[in-house]
Amino acid sequence: MTKRDRSKKTSAKASKKHKKSTSSFRKWLISLSVLSFLVIGGVGVTAYWLWELPNLNNSSVRIDVQRGDTLTSMAERWQRDGWLRSALLLRVTARLTKQTRVLRPGEYDIPAGLTNSELLALLASAKAVTYRLTIIEGRPLREALAVIAKAPHLTQDIEPLTTEAVAKVIGVQGNPEGWLYPDTYVYQRHETASAIILQAYQRMQNNLAEAWQNRASGLPYRDAYQALIMASIVEKETGVAYERPMIAGVFVRRLQKNMRLETDPTVIYGLGPEFDGNLTRAHLRDSSNRYNTYRRHGLPPSPIALAGRTAIDAALHPQDGDALYFVAKGDGSHAFSATLAAHNAAVRKYQMRRREDYRSAPKTEQ
Repeated sequence: MTKRDRSKKTSAKASKKHKKSTSSFRKWLISLSVLSFLVIGGVGVTAYWLWELPNLNNSSVRIDVQRGDTLTSMAERWQRDGWLRSALLLRVTARLTKQTRVLRPGEYDIPAGLTNSELLALLASAKAVTYRLTIIEGRPLREALAVIAKAPHLTQDIEPLTTEAVAKVIGVQGNPEGWLYPDTYVYQRHETASAIILQAYQRMQNNLAEAWQNRASGLPYRDAYQALIMASIVEKETGVAYERPMIAGVFVRRLQKNMRLETDPTVIYGLGPEFDGNLTRAHLRDSSNRYNTYRRHGLPPSPIALAGRTAIDAALHPQDGDALYFVAKGDGSHAFSATLAAHNAAVRKYQMRRREDYRSAPKTEQ
């Protein structure tokens, strides 16, 4: 064999060995690709399972999350309750989606068959179950407090819930009557009574400040608080909205003329919760009652009820006119008079047959 032949033979062997090596690398690469595909596919299937596998509840479930609860502790509880498929899967899903701190205190309604990702999204939305309570205008503060005390799922953090306690919560001196705004308040489970009271107080502050800023000129009030006192009297005197500026106008003119207001609701408020519904002449003559506007000039020392915005606006925008007296007609509305003689005639027409001592004005001109 010549040198040239040996060289060709060696080259052929090397080429064959190279082809064999290339073939092995290709097989290894294909195997790696297949393995990677299987791994990626497995991860994908697992992820789909984590995200899309529905939980076990066939109907809506209401859960209660309290302050300090964690997703880990709640997931274990929900699994024990039988509607969460796996606490571990929920925690893994939360970690992968960076939603491990989604819990907020409150109640939540969990629809049937939510996936873990949907459950976490619902919890993150913080759309908790809400409840409502309504404070009605024209009612005294003690009745509003009774509504708050009986509100379902509201944490009663003020016990006993008295007017004195309310004064401390809202930071006012003396009688807090009139300082809660009559409205409907929405709250979640575990919210506190003090939070509702502060919200109602702030709402009254805002409404009164806005109305006071836009008040009519020439009013006989030293400050917004006196306007609130007047608004509470107007609120008690009539439930007819269009009459409120008329009633306010009568009382404003009386104040301007230094006439006593002589309005029954103030006397009744001063008698307290023991009042039995029968207002007598003795009550009207009782000068020890600080709210007896038949015996005392000017406004009473505090509001006598919770005034709504329309009554506040009426007190700050009283209707012009010359009426100084009014009497209930028996149908919810009133007859207004500019003179005592006309007023007495209206009293005889509308009231004398029902109550001999009825009055909404002084007996004599002053």
